[in-house]
Amino acid sequence: MGIVIKVRIPTCHDKPGTTQILQLTHQADSQISIALPTVYEVDLFRCFLPVFFHIQMLWELVLLGEPLVVMAPSPSESSETVLALVSCISPLKYYSDFRPYFTIHDSEFKDYTTRTQTPPSAILGVTNPFFAKTLQHWPHIIRIGDIKVSGEVPKQVKVKKLKNLKTLDSKPGVYTSYKSYLNRDEEIVKQLQKGVQQKRPAEAQSIILRRYFLELTQSFIIPLERYVASLMPLQKSISPWKSPPQLKPFSKEEFMKTLEKAGPQLTSRLKGDWIGLYRHFLKSYNFDGWFRTRRKEMTRKLEALHLEALCNEDLLFWSQKHTEVETVDLVLKLKAKLIDVENLPVKPETIEKLKKHIDSIILAQPEDLQGILTKTGSV
Repeated sequence: MGIVIKVRIPTCHDKPGTTQILQLTHQADSQISIALPTVYEVDLFRCFLPVFFHIQMLWELVLLGEPLVVMAPSPSESSETVLALVSCISPLKYYSDFRPYFTIHDSEFKDYTTRTQTPPSAILGVTNPFFAKTLQHWPHIIRIGDIKVSGEVPKQVKVKKLKNLKTLDSKPGVYTSYKSYLNRDEEIVKQLQKGVQQKRPAEAQSIILRRYFLELTQSFIIPLERYVASLMPLQKSISPWKSPPQLKPFSKEEFMKTLEKAGPQLTSRLKGDWIGLYRHFLKSYNFDGWFRTRRKEMTRKLEALHLEALCNEDLLFWSQKHTEVETVDLVLKLKAKLIDVENLPVKPETIEKLKKHIDSIILAQPEDLQGILTKTGSV
């Protein structure tokens, strides 16, 4: 059949970044499924061309989930730029709200434009000139003109102060008082500038830029992945006759200590205040969403290892040495695990072992109890 794609169409009740992915019924599906923020891959280089010299700072702003507004001349350019921003921290998922085309008719219009509270962690794409004044209190604003890829090398434009964004004819650029944690990578700028001079295809420029963002994000996330992996209990501590052990708690200070010897400097040439960047990130929605996802994955892994350990035991022999009440309790727990097993990363043979254990224990019971156990907790 080729490629089968299962999709869930968002409804009017969904908000970007908060939609729950439907639980798939087949284990095979769950192992190969990925969540795509969009099925449309934008032209990164074309989208970032108007703010060419600030791509690294924009990466930081998106990574940290900072409130960000994109003011564009058309809905398509607004949408593409917002999607480009969200995708620049891939493979890390952007967990805050993002609106490729935000209008005065959106339900959150009042919440997002009020000056009585701090702007939320979100990226808004707008075209209405009305927003130039209404969203002026947002801390980071990108103003872009018509997106065109010419053969000319873009001119370097300094970051502008927000107080200068007062008129509708404000020039394109980045309006913010944000100071980047990392030093600017001159090499990627020169590489892309050279590509423009040599009339390198926009597709090739986008590939270079996407790879740059990917490597930058991976350099940032690898120390976190390494530390989180250390929170996993040792496999030898998993006992089939006890509940699965708990993950160790995430300690921000303990993690920060690991950066001296196992930080991003091992994989990235960039210098700067990496420690400050991590401290800021650990307070963001992106970290919270990432860690909740990783914790859920690791908890499932622990449950899977616990189930494998249980299936490797002689459960029939155990049931013969224990009371009928304890045996019934064991069967019910095993049946419950059989229902939950589709959400766990277990091997097919483990599932078969579990089924055989259940059947063998039930068959060893008196006939009246066999009937009850067969019907009770059936999958």
